[in-house]
Amino acid sequence: MNEFLAPINEMGLPAPIWFLKLFKVLGFVLHLCMMNLWYAGMPLAAILSLTAEGDTRRIGERMVMYMPIIVALGINFGIVPLLFIQTLHYSLYYPTGILIAWPWLSVIVLLMFAYYGVYIYTTQVKNNNITKIGKISVWISAVFFILIGFLFANNFSLLVNKDEWLRIYEQTNVAGAVTGFALNLQDASLLPRWLFMIGLSVMTTAVYLIIDSVFFAKNETDNYRNTVRKFSLKLYLVGLIWAGTTSAWYIFGTFSRDLLDAIKTDPIVHGLFVITGLSAIVPLVIMIIKKQNFTKATAWLLGGFQFLVLTFNVLSRQWVQDFSIAKIVDLNRELVVTQWSSMIPFLLTFVIGAAVIFWMLKKIVGLKSMS
Repeated sequence: MNEFLAPINEMGLPAPIWFLKLFKVLGFVLHLCMMNLWYAGMPLAAILSLTAEGDTRRIGERMVMYMPIIVALGINFGIVPLLFIQTLHYSLYYPTGILIAWPWLSVIVLLMFAYYGVYIYTTQVKNNNITKIGKISVWISAVFFILIGFLFANNFSLLVNKDEWLRIYEQTNVAGAVTGFALNLQDASLLPRWLFMIGLSVMTTAVYLIIDSVFFAKNETDNYRNTVRKFSLKLYLVGLIWAGTTSAWYIFGTFSRDLLDAIKTDPIVHGLFVITGLSAIVPLVIMIIKKQNFTKATAWLLGGFQFLVLTFNVLSRQWVQDFSIAKIVDLNRELVVTQWSSMIPFLLTFVIGAAVIFWMLKKIVGLKSMS
């Protein structure tokens, strides 16, 4: 199977492995904060546009109010972990990318149409003139974002499933060259992994609706805010049950025996997985306790805990990925040649970018009136 691995990069890794993993995790957490909102938020907006009335329908419309900015931030944050995984795990990333080349490349096309759909529907919501084209657009966006998530789950589940590489190669090669039309559909971990992310996104979307009602929906009525609190509580509960069920399926139904043993025998890793699971309950408890009176401080607290939920999930996923990849390639074989000429500009632009985003969020929160 090693013949499928890309050869060792003789130029070496441009930064230490810990540095690449740190920014991969950080970038993925920031990406998840935004990606979760369009992953579950757009289907929610599409469903409510057809089935709901009054304040509940308004929830779906407000869900997309800032979606163009959310998608833009999420895409840019997503580039960071994608670049770092290409750099760190190039020997796996590129071979799997070739095996599913055309579906993987189609992500760009799907994203473009999904983004256009977001703009069309958001514009019509803001103009209070939602036409059939707007309703079709929000559904196209919702379906395409879900498809993109499915393709990402395909690629990154295939990344650590070397046994599937040979099967796909044998079924899709023509004179030794693969056609690139395959998907990793026979991987047992694909479906629970994909569905789990939807459940996690539903939870994050529920938290966002509370934050939106507290900070941004100042022109909405008290009845609307009450509706949001009740709706978000139910939505979070649905997401929690969904994520809990699919994560149990993913862990106990698809993890190998040695992976489960490694989790059980290492107290730090075992503790990480326990905290990851229990942390998801905290936002639900806050919603139940504060459902009658959500202040800005409580909304910040709720958002902060949901950020921790996403962080713990990313750390757990990173550990599982490291464990799985270690059985295929030894990262210690990699030569590290730190390229300060690229690292310094990266760090500078990262700090400047983070400061600009913080300033933008501060301005948005500080606005006196937002419809």
